[in-house]
Amino acid sequence: MEAARESQTTKISRIRVVVRRVLPSCLALAAGLALRLWMLKNFFAVYGDSLIYGGIAKNLLLHGRYALNAGNEIYPTIIRLPGYPFFLAICFRFFGMENYASVAGVQIPLELLGCLLLADSARRIAPPVLQSGVARATIWLAALCPFTAIYAAQPLSETLTLFSITVALWTTICFQSRPSWPSALGFTFAVSFATLLRPDGALVGVALAPALIVKLLATQQKMSALPDRLKPLRMIVVCMLLALAPFAAWSWRNWKVFHLVQPLAPRYANEQGEDIHAGWQRWVKTWCLDFTSTFDVYWNVPGDQLDLGKLPSRAFDSAAEYAETAQLAADYNKSMVISPALDARFARLADERINANPFRYYAWLPLGRLAVMVLRPRVENLPIDLDWWVYAHHNAETCFSYAYAGLNAVYLLLGLAGLWLRPRLCKACWPICCCVALF
Repeated sequence: MEAARESQTTKISRIRVVVRRVLPSCLALAAGLALRLWMLKNFFAVYGDSLIYGGIAKNLLLHGRYALNAGNEIYPTIIRLPGYPFFLAICFRFFGMENYASVAGVQIPLELLGCLLLADSARRIAPPVLQSGVARATIWLAALCPFTAIYAAQPLSETLTLFSITVALWTTICFQSRPSWPSALGFTFAVSFATLLRPDGALVGVALAPALIVKLLATQQKMSALPDRLKPLRMIVVCMLLALAPFAAWSWRNWKVFHLVQPLAPRYANEQGEDIHAGWQRWVKTWCLDFTSTFDVYWNVPGDQLDLGKLPSRAFDSAAEYAETAQLAADYNKSMVISPALDARFARLADERINANPFRYYAWLPLGRLAVMVLRPRVENLPIDLDWWVYAHHNAETCFSYAYAGLNAVYLLLGLAGLWLRPRLCKACWPICCCVALF
């Protein structure tokens, strides 16, 4: 009887331990799910890139062609990589053509799974005494991050990209602990898929692959038998071939269709033979700094009016330059087409501005664009005017945007703190690490 009671007590204790470990994660995931479903209900929208990806997906299903529509005609395209269109095609195949809401229904669980993987990654690299606290903090921060959550509720490639990056991080950490084929293949798939979604996904491989290779080579040095020493090299070769295979297929398709060597998407997302208007591009870069200018001016030209009133004051250095820009805008607005001659005039004006102030073009503006991308409030997917900082026009939107910017700054500061308190510094910063674990 006494033994039965002890066994029962032991089982209850184990259940309590499991509940204490699992319950915080379940609560965080439930809160994250509620946040994403609320965003899906209130902010779901299909426009811009979503329609481009969806158009390619429809033509893949209906015509078996990687193409876009121009009226009643379809034409092969090269402006987007195939990762997200194929994902949309799979969703349309199972849930109905142009059922974009179902896409969000698939993306939301994937992002929540990414939150779990991110928390487990943090747990694995933390000191044993801090592992549970670090994991709890990470999953709550990830699940309730509105900047990533809103993309899960929209048919865009960002959510799958973030999920792929998380898988790449998690498999890298697993591989560092114990090199294995599942970790290596998982990393290869994650990096390849991230790149097939967006060209900059390749940077994930550039950043993390060296760590895996160094780990493999270190493991190889500990092996004495020749067959064992060849295993790490075999793993590297197989993973590289698997990683390059989809891009070889994509390049072959582009060569066959366009007679063009194009392993990724074009830099300016232009079709073959489409003029990128290099002079216009160069002139815009002499003043463009924020998202508002990109949205109101850069994305609308050619094809829409060039409104001089939407240009910031930094677009003109003198009254003469203002007059020259006004004449360029007037000439363009007659047809809303950038002719080669007009593009050459934009190029000459850009060269004059660059020669007059090279520091601004090569240093101040690039750094400013980086700062804007990192620090500005992420309100472009919300029903908020782009000039959110004009308090007199919309008081509530301005206050909300500043609060959003503050929340963004909190996440950045936590990221910097995590970098500073990375595992090898934990002993030197033990009191701070304990506070982080408690949080």
